Amino acid sequence: MRKAVIIGVGPERGLGAQLCKRFAAEGLHVFVAGRTQAKIDAVAEAIRSAGGHATAIATDATDEHQVISLFDQAGSDIDLAIYNTGNNTAGRILDMTAAYFEDSWRTVCFGGFLFGREALRRMVPATRGTLLFTGASASLRGRAGFGAFNSSKGALRNLAQAMAKEYAPDGIHVGHVIIDGPILGEKILTRRPDIVEKLGEDALISIEGIADAFVYLYRQPRTAWSFELDLRSSKERW
Repeated sequence: MRKAVIIGVGPERGLGAQLCKRFAAEGLHVFVAGRTQAKIDAVAEAIRSAGGHATAIATDATDEHQVISLFDQAGSDIDLAIYNTGNNTAGRILDMTAAYFEDSWRTVCFGGFLFGREALRRMVPATRGTLLFTGASASLRGRAGFGAFNSSKGALRNLAQAMAKEYAPDGIHVGHVIIDGPILGEKILTRRPDIVEKLGEDALISIEGIADAFVYLYRQPRTAWSFELDLRSSKERW
């Protein structure tokens, strides 16, 4: 059975969880990875209840040994790997501690390196596989008040592009999905309902639409690969 490893999974109405459910519906055995055991267990159980196949493995994306263990447990025949880890780390440069800045880089870029490397180690011998990274508008530009997040997301995009060019000859499709704007999911609905009320739900990006984009990249033939897609609502200014 084809396998998918997806890390950065939280609440069921979050992007990571919805990607897990969507690719389970595509017929893959999904290895659900995230830091909180209870959350990933809930996602895996929801997949199994719907007739799919899933295994939950608690993993810190910045811990090399844990990332290696995740892929060792997933085993061979990994067809898809998605790195969805990384929270928005706002703050002014002068107010920022070195530890805060480094943590942003470790979570977004360093974790992406560990995850991507381990995925490639399993995919290259099979000469096939799709490796996808979740990006943001911060991947393309610097913005005042978001120096840590901008720099870490920009670094992840450059890393993903290097992987795409380095391993395409080996049959590995590496892609990057830019999510430009807030996602209509559990995080914003529970933590920032004021944003939803101000903008309206149709100004937020649909989780289902984002999942569609990941599936589109996964299904692309070798003769027509995209490296990058960028997604936003029709009301987003860009």
